[in-house]
Amino acid sequence: MQKILLSLFLLSIASVAGAAENNIRPGLWEVTTTSMLLALVPQIPPDQMQQLTNLAKQYGLDMPQIQNGAATSKICITQQMADEKIPSYFHQNQTGCSFKNAVRTENSYTMDLVCTNPQLKGNGRAEGTFMTPESFSGWTIFKGTVQDRPVNEQADTSGRWISASCETVKPPR
Repeated sequence: MQKILLSLFLLSIASVAGAAENNIRPGLWEVTTTSMLLALVPQIPPDQMQQLTNLAKQYGLDMPQIQNGAATSKICITQQMADEKIPSYFHQNQTGCSFKNAVRTENSYTMDLVCTNPQLKGNGRAEGTFMTPESFSGWTIFKGTVQDRPVNEQADTSGRWISASCETVKPPR
């Protein structure tokens, strides 16, 4: 289950990245992702949760705060990232996932997700809408395997701009 939760966390980042292509306000953003799988987190023993946190760090990610079926994380968006029509930072292949067919129409975005990592294989889709330059909502679906276990998951994501300063949060690599 911890691999599935990590993949869900990675997919939530995909929704954030897609949102950035709409000339969002740069700075610190709070992003919340909800799903049925995240609701199961309280059932994970502390030692396995620590393994999950360590695994996220291997991908260069900080484990988000998870409560009541929602993962909340903070993400720094630089001015350069906010200015990109399709930001290069979410096309990095760190997780074995890439984005294809990214389309922006006014304040909405869609993109296909393709994962080819030995740990995470499958396809998905992310869609979302910016209500303002400081808020968005969207969803991500993914169907594939995590460590050869079938996954068919949907997550809802929302984000809100917090401040112009990223404080100690570094931009995605």
